[in-house]
Amino acid sequence: MTAPITARPWLPGGIPPGAVTKLFCFPHAGASAAVYREWIPAAGEDLVVLPVQLPGRAERGRETPYEDVESLVEAAIDGLGDALTGDFAFFGHSVGALTAYLLTRRLAERGATLPKHLFVSGRAAPQLPDTRLQLRGLPDERLAAELHALGGLPEVLRRERELLAMFLPLMRADLAVNETYRHVPGEPLPVPLTVFGGDRDPRADLDELAAWLELATDSTMVTYPGGHFYLEQRVPELLGVIHRKLGR
Repeated sequence: MTAPITARPWLPGGIPPGAVTKLFCFPHAGASAAVYREWIPAAGEDLVVLPVQLPGRAERGRETPYEDVESLVEAAIDGLGDALTGDFAFFGHSVGALTAYLLTRRLAERGATLPKHLFVSGRAAPQLPDTRLQLRGLPDERLAAELHALGGLPEVLRRERELLAMFLPLMRADLAVNETYRHVPGEPLPVPLTVFGGDRDPRADLDELAAWLELATDSTMVTYPGGHFYLEQRVPELLGVIHRKLGR
């Protein structure tokens, strides 16, 4: 069996030889690349899911996580390097949606190879003012309660204070990436855009999701029943839409 190639810290699984279309997947706040593990076999042979591993988690746990999206995106461009060639697309959920969006913009500004499609999920459109409670500065117990209410904090972390104390600095850094972003208007995205979301997401309501459609001339929106983490129960449906959009 031929080993995966292009293994690097940002792509812990490497890129299998002969990959037809690559789908780079950016995780939500506090999550690692493992959150997309079940997507890999579900995607089929002609769509290679590449979960992106950000600094500060899993095997990159000794690295300092980024606290602003501009620095994160610049590092991702350098770290992913020649993996961002050929036929590829981006998917990002929550803060991962912001990362994937800004990465697409920066690649376009540089005249680099662009993703065939941008898929964003579970985040209000970036041009909208953020009027919700800012989470990153909350006391530990309040932050844990807010994350648990969203469905983004495993029960074991709420029970084990030592584990929670280890986890929250990473979560605060990721929340800072999301909450400190200030939108700068630009040209419409030069790639097709699909927006996914849950119809009961307390962090991105339907109007806030629909506002993404203003950012690209070719854009569509797909919603499912559920809250912020609706996608955990919708992997086959999401991948079906992604396959169709990519013409697989």
